[in-house]
Amino acid sequence: MSDRDLIGRIEELKRERDAVILVHNYQAAEVQEIADFLGDSLALSRQAAASGASTIVFCGVYFMAETAAILSPGKTILIPDPDAGCPMANMLPAGELRAFKEKHPGAVVVAYVNSSAAAKAEADLCCTSANAPAVINSIPEGKEIIFAPDKFLGDWAMKQTGRRLILYPGYCPVHRMLDRAAILRARRAHPDALVMVHPECTPEVIAEADEVLSTSGMVRLARESDRREFIVGTEADMTVCLRRENPGKKFHPASPRVICPNMKKTGLEKVLWSLEENRHRVTVPEEIRLKALKAVEAMVSIS
Repeated sequence: MSDRDLIGRIEELKRERDAVILVHNYQAAEVQEIADFLGDSLALSRQAAASGASTIVFCGVYFMAETAAILSPGKTILIPDPDAGCPMANMLPAGELRAFKEKHPGAVVVAYVNSSAAAKAEADLCCTSANAPAVINSIPEGKEIIFAPDKFLGDWAMKQTGRRLILYPGYCPVHRMLDRAAILRARRAHPDALVMVHPECTPEVIAEADEVLSTSGMVRLARESDRREFIVGTEADMTVCLRRENPGKKFHPASPRVICPNMKKTGLEKVLWSLEENRHRVTVPEEIRLKALKAVEAMVSIS
């Protein structure tokens, strides 16, 4: 089947299955095209909860579908490829976080939403890349704070807040591929462009940026800024949605090498199979779901 035929069949099945398709900003262009909602992981999970649809097809990586299941326990959450994982989330098994907590009794645990449901259940608060400083500043002075799993996001949040964090040694391998030399090359190639990078990047890359933003922040800045040209320091396909939403502006990936292979495991065929066969369903055990939900709700109350 051609892509057009696949998309047509997907649209038919969406209606038959009472489904909506949620697509992360890092998905391939053809998958972004079928999105009912396009955005970052937490925004999509909130869309899942707010949607009247009974079935959610989550085109992202596994922890994102789990977050949707945490927020929408009465809905069927499907992920087209269950092997689409997140290496950073996998660096934080719940058991290792428990052991880390034992070394710092009494510490407040902040878990980045890019973590498994089981890890979130071990946390006191969750945070996103956009609200990490606000979440940290909500914690009383003098309290020890564990930040997991992303040490680079944690380092950036420390510098934004002036608070000391105990950093778990995880990171995003995709953002780590982006180095300072790539930013400098991109600046030379596009001297009029504003450089915006994701806070999962290394401190050396962040130091070269004009703006440090979550993906939702990049979308907002691109829409609202008077600047006409941007260098985008995150997963390269972020430029797809930015170009679509801002046709009069130019967006250059800081490096075309910065590709998430797990995000690219989802294709139109797998979305179609997911709808046809009602697979692969993502569920979270109720005990874990309720604990993780408490950490997510604590974050939302701050935001």
